[in-house]
Amino acid sequence: LKTAFFSNAATSIMNNYTSVKEFILLGLPHTEGLENMIFVLFLAFYLFALLGNLLIFVTILASSSLHTPMYFFLGNLSVFDIFFPSVNSPKMMVSLAGRSRTISYQGCASQVFFYHTLGGTECFLYTVMAYDRFVAICHPMRYTVIMNQRMCTSLTVCTWLGGCVHGSILTFLIFKLPYCGPNEVDSFFCDIPVVLSLACADTSLAQMVSFTNIGVVALVCFLLILLSYTRIVLSILRIRSSEGRRRAFSTCSAHLTSILLFYGPVFLVYLRPASSPWLDSVVQVLNNVITPSLNPLIYSLRNKDVKVALRKMVSWV
Repeated sequence: LKTAFFSNAATSIMNNYTSVKEFILLGLPHTEGLENMIFVLFLAFYLFALLGNLLIFVTILASSSLHTPMYFFLGNLSVFDIFFPSVNSPKMMVSLAGRSRTISYQGCASQVFFYHTLGGTECFLYTVMAYDRFVAICHPMRYTVIMNQRMCTSLTVCTWLGGCVHGSILTFLIFKLPYCGPNEVDSFFCDIPVVLSLACADTSLAQMVSFTNIGVVALVCFLLILLSYTRIVLSILRIRSSEGRRRAFSTCSAHLTSILLFYGPVFLVYLRPASSPWLDSVVQVLNNVITPSLNPLIYSLRNKDVKVALRKMVSWV
């Protein structure tokens, strides 16, 4: 009788089970009363990211002097920095403006997919850019042969496909779990740590695999970048001319700055044992909104060729 009772109870629960149809984004913590100011600030950063990266992309496209592998990959980074903040920023600003904080189940899944697809793509792209600098500085005589058009196109396609596979795996892991309430996401967008905490099932496997997936991708890419720059530094130190060393270091400095801005948030949010909602939100704001708007400044202000091309394009207009 007891077995029959519990069997009937379990069947009743399963029959009455309804999955979550939408999530509620709680937004940024400790910002009550500051919504209007934060909205204006984020809107400014978002527009600057869109316009700045679009300007860099158009400049590279229009200037024949910038049709080299290094600027080909920089153009890809500019496209990425247009897409990446567009995944979460519009919805965040709608919430800050006092509109709906709800997001559909499909919309939440889309945010996770595109966020990690583009994040993986950026990780791979920075690795490819480091390899490009390694070939340019360590093998200058063979640079145009190694980094030919076919090679550059193949590497770019692989970065985007790799990011898509990375995002697909993580999205499948997170959203194959049942969500039956509560549905309040303790963040301004849907991401793995905050969404997983709402699942009404054992999440240990999903946590382990997502942690391993993100960790392996980030660590392998970081080690490859480190290896490339170790070889680059050794090659630069062998340059006798101080002017030559300065030019070689300046070529890599913008890329290194972007790498630090990218890997800092990744390590702080995904690869540390304890979670802090406030710190996670601050770091994610830096990663989502501020860094994409800084890349045009990093690459244009510190790059003589880009500045010259920008002046020419502005004078034509």
